[in-house]
Amino acid sequence: MNVLLVYAHPEPRSLNGSLRDFTVNHLQQAGHAVQVSDLYAMNWKAVLDASDYPEREAGAPFNPSLESKHAFQHGTQAADIAREQEKLRWADTVLLQFPLWWFAMPAILKGWVERVYAYGFAYGVGEHSDTHWGDRYGEGLMKGKRAMLVVTTGGWESHYSPRGVNGPIDDLLFPIHHGILYYPGFDVLPPFVVYRTSRMDEARFAQVREALGQRLDTLGTTAPIPFRQQNGGAYEIPALTLRADLAPDETGFAIHVA
Repeated sequence: MNVLLVYAHPEPRSLNGSLRDFTVNHLQQAGHAVQVSDLYAMNWKAVLDASDYPEREAGAPFNPSLESKHAFQHGTQAADIAREQEKLRWADTVLLQFPLWWFAMPAILKGWVERVYAYGFAYGVGEHSDTHWGDRYGEGLMKGKRAMLVVTTGGWESHYSPRGVNGPIDDLLFPIHHGILYYPGFDVLPPFVVYRTSRMDEARFAQVREALGQRLDTLGTTAPIPFRQQNGGAYEIPALTLRADLAPDETGFAIHVA
């Protein structure tokens, strides 16, 4: 298996750094090929702007989607964007590893998504008609690949429970799982979340490593989150609302999981 680990933490000696090293070693010892995009070590440019498209018309208004589409089609994207796209093409499985900062991924990782997910690569693909609304949410160029989040957070697990003050962890991660990963076609595995990271001693770290190793050993067999496919009949097109007979009288993120 080819595994791409996109890693976002500024300190290599952190808990995240130790988990990254464990993941790489564990996967390689199991015979997998691994590439790592260490965004801080790469000094990754997080902001999508006109400089990403060096051959755009000078002085023209900047339209990110149109510029992205043109540059992707004509091979004129910034070199760092093209390299990350090649890694995604190469990968069978993608791991996004990051600390949960202010209820979301770090800005540098969001910037990786915004710049690498070009129009025509991660979105803007497929026909739009009365029965099919683009290749997305279960379709797209990432279809057949798997993805999993490895997330650390200082809060207790109970803080992220269904009645926890921070909100359910599944809800907090839904925009990443459903929007960033499922949208371009990934099969999204349940996340590996490490809670209460400030209370980590050697004994607990050993337990975390063992649990993470078990998840890594089953990357190819773990059942993905059963999100409803957009063009599979569950949604009214073009309104893209869930059919009235599915999860009737319910709302929220959970209705998009079968």
